[in-house]
Amino acid sequence: MGVYDITERDQTKGHYGYAMPILCNPTKITHHLGITYPIIQAGMVWVSGAKLAAASSEAGCLGVLGAGSLTGELLSQHIHKVQKLTKKPFAVNFPIMYHGTEQQVNLALQMGVKIFIMSAGSPKVYTKRIQQTGAQVWHVTSSPLLAKKCEDAGVDGVIVEGFEAGGHNGRDELTTLVLVPQVKKAVNLPVVAAGGIASGEQMLAAMALGADGVQIGSRFATTVESSAHEKFKQAIVAAAPSDTHLMMKKIAPVRLLKNHFYQQVLSLEQSNGSTEELLALLGKGRAKAGMHEGDLTEGELEIGQVSGMISDIPTVAELVTQIISQYEQVRTHLTTLKLD
Repeated sequence: MGVYDITERDQTKGHYGYAMPILCNPTKITHHLGITYPIIQAGMVWVSGAKLAAASSEAGCLGVLGAGSLTGELLSQHIHKVQKLTKKPFAVNFPIMYHGTEQQVNLALQMGVKIFIMSAGSPKVYTKRIQQTGAQVWHVTSSPLLAKKCEDAGVDGVIVEGFEAGGHNGRDELTTLVLVPQVKKAVNLPVVAAGGIASGEQMLAAMALGADGVQIGSRFATTVESSAHEKFKQAIVAAAPSDTHLMMKKIAPVRLLKNHFYQQVLSLEQSNGSTEELLALLGKGRAKAGMHEGDLTEGELEIGQVSGMISDIPTVAELVTQIISQYEQVRTHLTTLKLD
């Protein structure tokens, strides 16, 4: 049985009256998106440029541009570059709450983008308008309630992100382990698991929970093709298991790698600083300074908890080969395990 051969079955009652889980169906993802493996490379600010997106698509995943840090003409250049580097499907991620998203979405539609991944906002805002052009809309969610709202809005699929993830997170702090099965029961849509996934073992675990595929961010951020600064990549490799923390919940929860800026935020939050004080401390350009320009002291370093298990900087092709190999090895091993 290969990576795509897990089939979906009806939900039935098992022993003791508990509902048996609905198994994953990776073909929902691979066929729907036109990709080889049920893996989405996450769209991350200052990290997910054209080189990473194109390399991910070429490796059999869905490559994604992170539009949150690609404004105006820059987004146009990166879309054009991806279209030159690969003929395979790719997507663009748009944080709805960001200024200028309306113009970015219109630009992407004009340039023929066929897969939109929306986040940080209501699924009602863009879904129908985008789908009327023939494009797909996937929405990132952090709770079963929002996943249901996404389904009601008509999205093509949901990406459910546990708070292990890097960058901005949901306020409910639900982990991927508990989030995926709850969303799977709440909606009748393709479900992609995200947050805390960096290996084939974790991919298999997510799919055992019912996810039809996975979205991987931090691990792709630490690849040769990532546009993250080399110093940032090396800081991720050097990170210990507890070197990230979810911060700035008064503004928008974000998981950060601990540095001097993190310590300033921590001190302000522990002294019950106001939202205005946090905004003043954050200022503008900290994420770019840290992640793209390599300021490891004062920069905002957004990365997930899996940073503690990342130990190298491979090419995207090498990483995807490794993930699929790990997946198959562990899946084969698990078939030999018995409880009696």
